[in-house]
Amino acid sequence: MPDNKQSQLTIWGRANSVNVQKVLWCLAELDLPYRRIDAGMAFGKNDQPEYLAMNPNGRVPTLVDGDYVLWESNSIMRYLNLAYGKGSSIYPAAPRARAGVDRWLDWTLSTLQPVDRPVFWALVRTPAEKRDMAAIQKDADAEAVQWRIVEAQLASRRFIEGDDFTIADIALGAYARRWFGVEGITKPRLPQLERWFAQFAERPGFKQFIAPPMS
Repeated sequence: MPDNKQSQLTIWGRANSVNVQKVLWCLAELDLPYRRIDAGMAFGKNDQPEYLAMNPNGRVPTLVDGDYVLWESNSIMRYLNLAYGKGSSIYPAAPRARAGVDRWLDWTLSTLQPVDRPVFWALVRTPAEKRDMAAIQKDADAEAVQWRIVEAQLASRRFIEGDDFTIADIALGAYARRWFGVEGITKPRLPQLERWFAQFAERPGFKQFIAPPMS
């Protein structure tokens, strides 16, 4: 993790949060210095008055940029690109291209995250003896329905919105790592999703923040 005390940027949030991971990967793509403060779950802090004054949801991540505070991971990624991206292609300027990226950022939160969460929590954060595998498989089947939408999108595109890697790939890629990483359930073969995933699996930000063992 870059730790430049001269940096304005501070990220509050634990490194094993998928929403924090998205922001850290984005920071790596933009080569921006920052510091990170552990918060959430075992680290606490996110239920304290000082944190709630920044983020009334009590969730992570929260970005502090000087006297500016922003929460919601996808909004943070947008802001980082607009404020510091210097023309980076990962958040395109053209209205239609940007709207396409924004669509997938919204879809990830509105549609994918709700079906990912029960599967991930059951298989990663629940002791094996407490797992109801029949129920988990039903949840995994529901999640697979959404991944088939991504599979179809990728049938005619290199990345989710065309030839270029964008923050839409970051948002979806962080969840795809969880989907491919969980074990003990039956999952459909999705060859386009596998091809897409392999294209960014070697990117430094992915390897540092997304690829480590899930917890």
